[in-house]
Amino acid sequence: MSTGRFISFEGIDGAGKTTHIDAVEQAWRGAGHEVVRTREPGGTSLAESLRALVLHQPMDALTEALLVFAARRDHIEQVIRPALARGAWVLCDRFTDATFAYQGAGRGFDLHVLAQLESWVQAGLQPELTLLFDLSPAVAAARLRDARQPDRFESLDEAFFERVRAGYLARRAADPQRFALIQADAAPQDVAQAVHAALQARGLA
Repeated sequence: MSTGRFISFEGIDGAGKTTHIDAVEQAWRGAGHEVVRTREPGGTSLAESLRALVLHQPMDALTEALLVFAARRDHIEQVIRPALARGAWVLCDRFTDATFAYQGAGRGFDLHVLAQLESWVQAGLQPELTLLFDLSPAVAAARLRDARQPDRFESLDEAFFERVRAGYLARRAADPQRFALIQADAAPQDVAQAVHAALQARGLA
């Protein structure tokens, strides 16, 4: 049985990931792969319920982190590991890097605690490639304005998203081989080309 592939898309709200996830999913399906497209928090019935709590209910940073990792555990066990075991290609909108960026850097929560939870919950599982869509919070906020009703995170100020962006870049600096940095403020066709090049370099396009 062939081994599956696993990539994640990351970036602050408004970075424009969805359009490019759509394109990658379409390309992979067109190439004949079984594609499992999923997201975090979410991906299972339980994890989607926890997502709703995290996005809309007030809570402290530890509660947030515990709920996100509980959702991730169910997602990994019910969806991601079984998909990889049968040779599917998994395309995930956010994964653990988001927790370090949002709860860790954004909220100022203890990164050592997050690292311990990561170890317990994932047992070494990481995407083989993470596409990080980098964008200034000011540009992201302008893109989101009037686009939809903001959730509990999207309502936070620009300073919060500056910390989140810095948290993402710190994760990349700690594991540069896993990340491909995508300049999300470029023209859409240039962003698409950068995504394709990153996938092609890993044998994923």
